[in-house]
Amino acid sequence: MNSNSNTHSYADPRIPEIAEDIVNQEWKQFQLVNNEGGRANCQGNWPTFHIMRLSQFLTWNYDLLESYREDLNSGRNLLMEKYAWMMQSTEPDYFHKDLEPYLLRISNARHQQQERIINMQLVWALDFHKHYPHLGDNMRVLHTADDTKETTSFETYLRGELSTYSDKTLDLYDQFITLKASEEVNLTEEIITWTVRLNGYDSIESAESYLSI
Repeated sequence: MNSNSNTHSYADPRIPEIAEDIVNQEWKQFQLVNNEGGRANCQGNWPTFHIMRLSQFLTWNYDLLESYREDLNSGRNLLMEKYAWMMQSTEPDYFHKDLEPYLLRISNARHQQQERIINMQLVWALDFHKHYPHLGDNMRVLHTADDTKETTSFETYLRGELSTYSDKTLDLYDQFITLKASEEVNLTEEIITWTVRLNGYDSIESAESYLSI
């Protein structure tokens, strides 16, 4: 892991504003997601949603953020689609019967691109768990093989999210991930660093220490 990367400043000062705008737009779409068992508790938890989503977007570059914002303004409900895609693993029968016919088809080439990205991010997530086990224990389970109807893994969540991106956004995200890898930067660590700071900790180490007590 690269502990020298500065994850607490912005190369582009426009990033915080557009990241906040994206989180607010996602929240509005999230409120329209219909769950099979009724409204989910997390749909009423704005503070947690805000921190978790903002932590991700604060690591992105401006071009990627702007492209994703365009996706959100395309007329589709990307949050609804994301949770539908996740049910391909957690509730496959329901997915194939009631959801898949209404989703955009994923080409073989795009599927391979998404899986390559997921595999790269799984390496980072596993490395993060190794170095920060207490913080890791508070994250999602990592692998799709561990999914249940009530539990969605990091891998499945990421697959669902990537499936909602436009081709342009996915290509920009691919470039973003590839650059992080070339710089030996662990994106999971960058995101969680933002998460713990937004939760009031001075550093990722102080959060790990607190959870170890």
